[in-house]
Amino acid sequence: MKKSLIALAVLAASGASFAQSTVSIYGIVDAWFGTTDLKDHTGTSLKQTVLNSGGVSGSRFGFKGSEDLGGGLKANFVLEQGFNVDNGTASTAGAAFARQSNVGFSGAFGEVKVGKAYTPFDDINGAADAVFDSALSPMNVVFLSTAYNANPANTIYYATPSFSGFTAAVSYSLGENKTNATPAAGFTNGASNVTAFNVQYTGGPLYLALAYQTEKRNNGVATDNEASKFTRLNATYDFGVAKALANFGRTAYNGHSANDWQLGADFPVSTALTLSGSYASSKGDLIWANGTTPTFGTGNSGANWAWSTNGNDIKRTGWGFGANYTLSKRTSIYGGYMAAKEDATAVTAGVPDAEIKYLAFGVKHTF
Repeated sequence: MKKSLIALAVLAASGASFAQSTVSIYGIVDAWFGTTDLKDHTGTSLKQTVLNSGGVSGSRFGFKGSEDLGGGLKANFVLEQGFNVDNGTASTAGAAFARQSNVGFSGAFGEVKVGKAYTPFDDINGAADAVFDSALSPMNVVFLSTAYNANPANTIYYATPSFSGFTAAVSYSLGENKTNATPAAGFTNGASNVTAFNVQYTGGPLYLALAYQTEKRNNGVATDNEASKFTRLNATYDFGVAKALANFGRTAYNGHSANDWQLGADFPVSTALTLSGSYASSKGDLIWANGTTPTFGTGNSGANWAWSTNGNDIKRTGWGFGANYTLSKRTSIYGGYMAAKEDATAVTAGVPDAEIKYLAFGVKHTF
C-alpha cells in the first residue's frame, strides 16, 4: 500500500511538472514558380523557368519549448532547420539545425539565450523592407549591407523588456579559431568574432530601429585585420490607407564603403489582399570581388569583398512590386516582379550593365 501511494505521488508530481512545460513543432513551407533572367558584365545572359523554395520566407521546421520555473522565470529552447521544398534537401548541407539551436531564460529582466542564434542586426534587418521582405524585394539584391553573418555560432544574446515602447538587444559570437602560431608581419592570430546590437521604438503608427554589427575575421589575409561593419536604420509609419517604409544601410571595410537606401509602401486593399512596392539604390567603391568586372549579386560575406581599383563608385538600382492574398490564418498566395541592375562602367569602361529580373508566383503555409 505504501509503495502504491509513493508511486501515485511521483506520477502526480511528474504530471504537475509536465503541465508547466510546453514543446511544439512549427514551420514554414514556401514554394514559388516563375522565371529568372540573369545577365553579367560580359553580356552573357541566362533565362530559365524555375521552381524554387522560399519566395517570401525560408522554408523551415523546428522544435521550441518553454518551462515555467516560477516567479515569472522561464527556461526556453529552439532547434530550427532550413530546407528546400523544391528538392527536399537541407538548406545547409551537413547541419542538423543550421538556422537556430539555442537555450536560455526569459523573465521580467528580458531574455538571454546561448548557442546558434540570429543577431540583433538580423532581428530588424527586414523590418522596413517592402514587398514582404521577399525574393521580390530589390533590397535583397541591390544592398551590400545585407551581406552580414545573420546567425553565427557560439552566440551569447540578451534582449531587454519593453520600456515605454523602447527595446534593445546585444549579442557577442565567439569565433573559437585562435591559433598559437606566431603571426607573420601584418597578420593577426586572434580569434574572429561578431558583435551586434539594436535599439527599437514602437509607438502607435510609428516604428524606428537602429542596428549595428561588426565582424572580425581571422582568415590569414593581412588586409583583413579590420572588421567588416554594418549599419541599418529603419523607419515605418502606418497611415491606415497605406504604410510607408524606409531604410538605410551602410557597409564599411578596410577604409572602403557602400551606402544603401530604399523607399517603399504597403497598401492593404482588403483584410486579405495587400499590395507592396519599393525602389532601392546602392553606391560605393566597396564591391563583391570578381576582378574589375564584378558579377552582380554574387558573394554573401565580407570575405569575398574587394574595392574599385580606380576608386570610382559602382551604382546598383532596383525596383519591385508584389501582391499577397491571405487564404486562411496559415496559408497565403503571392506574386510579383523585380528588376535590378548594376553599372560598373566607372570601374571598367565599356562593360555592359549586369541585370537581374524575377517573375514569381508562390504559396506559403505555416504550421
